[in-house]
Amino acid sequence: MKQYLFIVIFTAALTLMLSWGVWQLALRYKLYPGIRDRDVHKTPTPRLGGVAIFLAICAAIAVSAAQPYFDNLWVPPQTMWAILGAVALIAVVGVVDDIWDLDWMIKLSAQFLAAGIIAAVGGLQILSLPVGGLVVVSSWTSIIITMFAIVIVMNAVNFIDGLDGLVAGVCLIANGVFFAYAFMLTRDTGASSYFNLASFLAAVLIGACIGFLPMNWSPAKLFMGDSGALVIGLLMATSAVALTGQLDAAALDPEQLGRSQLLGAFIPIMLPIVVVMLPLLDFGLAVLRRMAAGKSPFSPDRKHLHHRMLDLGHRDRDAVIIFYAWTAIISLAFLLMYIGTREDWPGQYWLGFAFGVVGALACLVVTLMPSRRAAASDPIPQETP
Repeated sequence: MKQYLFIVIFTAALTLMLSWGVWQLALRYKLYPGIRDRDVHKTPTPRLGGVAIFLAICAAIAVSAAQPYFDNLWVPPQTMWAILGAVALIAVVGVVDDIWDLDWMIKLSAQFLAAGIIAAVGGLQILSLPVGGLVVVSSWTSIIITMFAIVIVMNAVNFIDGLDGLVAGVCLIANGVFFAYAFMLTRDTGASSYFNLASFLAAVLIGACIGFLPMNWSPAKLFMGDSGALVIGLLMATSAVALTGQLDAAALDPEQLGRSQLLGAFIPIMLPIVVVMLPLLDFGLAVLRRMAAGKSPFSPDRKHLHHRMLDLGHRDRDAVIIFYAWTAIISLAFLLMYIGTREDWPGQYWLGFAFGVVGALACLVVTLMPSRRAAASDPIPQETP
């Protein structure tokens, strides 16, 4: 655990320093776009924070190569090199898009190429699903399913990048819960070492989000842009595939793990999805909305969930904190359900379910309730003669 803590601190400190440096350079050379119709901010702000995130992630991976504790991450070495190659591709395409606005087809093609590098070259694939021992028998089928899963998560994370601190905070919470889950699942399945790729990537992302959040908190000095959001989404999907996609159905035997058959079958595959539930929901609604209007599913608009929160009367910071609460409640509820199915806490999974229901109801009330402070700060309309 100390090594993971070191990775978090190292990545966070480096991300913060690099973010400040990128911000200074962007201001000096005016590397920021104009205000778009769908933007919430009113002042031109650099969108190159993804450069700092990318460089910090690369440095953390380099540190892992020098640490004997993480030797198993580099066996075989092509997995880590594939991840680095995919991350570099997405970072470069994202930076170009943040500056010049690429066509959505070019970006989508690059995303599938990066996902293909992870799945085909890196060998990280969804090989089996823990539902009745269903196994994906075709290697090409596994690669295709994995590629689509990675691309969907990448775009889901990118789609919620619309308010100061939103992506960094949501992904910080999601990866924190996922790290705890990966650590416990590794222990429960009897692995010989706690040092695995899924936990390592989660720790790196936790550090990157912590380090970037001070520069991105409202009012933001620096945005992560597509280069940051897509890289974070790529690594979140990769860590989930590295954990659940590599588990054989027999390794998730409910009798071995000491949980009920239903929960034992579904929780290991559901929790990595649940931690990105809000981004996935926003992504799905956006695709359906745009296709129903006869538009491209990747055409920008101002109808995302965070935009609707502002339309309800919430201030920017209030909307972001509400999103944090939703993410924490949903992901923690499933984590508690998983803990409740363990042998040392048998039959207590209902506590996680109760926590999720009560927390969701409380969040729903707050979400639908217009912000009084925002309403009070609005100017009083004057009667016209």
